[in-house]
Amino acid sequence: MSFTTITLEPTNYMDALMFQENFFNAQLVKKAKGEKTSNTLILLQHTPVYTLGKSGDISNLKVPIEETGAEFYKTKRGGDITFHGPGQLVVYPIFDTENYDISVREFVVKLEQSVIDCIAEFGLKGARVNAASGVWLDAGNENERKICAVGLKVSRGISMHGLAFNINTDLSYFDHIVPCGLDDKSVTSLEKELGKKMDFFEIQGKLIAQFEKHFNM
Repeated sequence: MSFTTITLEPTNYMDALMFQENFFNAQLVKKAKGEKTSNTLILLQHTPVYTLGKSGDISNLKVPIEETGAEFYKTKRGGDITFHGPGQLVVYPIFDTENYDISVREFVVKLEQSVIDCIAEFGLKGARVNAASGVWLDAGNENERKICAVGLKVSRGISMHGLAFNINTDLSYFDHIVPCGLDDKSVTSLEKELGKKMDFFEIQGKLIAQFEKHFNM
């Protein structure tokens, strides 16, 4: 099963949310009618914003939002609080998991593996952490740190929201929150790990190629 890729210019959170909801709702309508659904991969950067998952704790925003220089929204995705902004690749897969005959957990694993394989091209070993979604470096060690967050909503097999991959992200924004509600973990980026600013669109192309490997069936 293939997918269509859409790349957007930097976009504020609510505009991007409405954009992906249009695709999401269209697939739900198709499924309700018994029609064949399609898969769409949306990639973009957000203007600075903090988002809180439906089960998140607002106390994980440590300072008043007006002091952060970012917007704030509550969302219907899973997970706690996170940051999106320039230099971070946000990926919204509006996929029908039934097209791939996989469970939601298997779908998340494929998303994470796409990032793990992408950063491996730069000599970084990404891994998963028990009871915490996303992609981590030095997993299982006291210095483990997250390079990619994952938070989804899935309804009748159709997914929305997705992953946030730190490429050249300004990590100081994470100082204002307890990222993903995990106060004993830190956040990193490709730029920080490799010691240089990365070509954002080169990385984006490499990640799309990994999605094609894992999701084109």
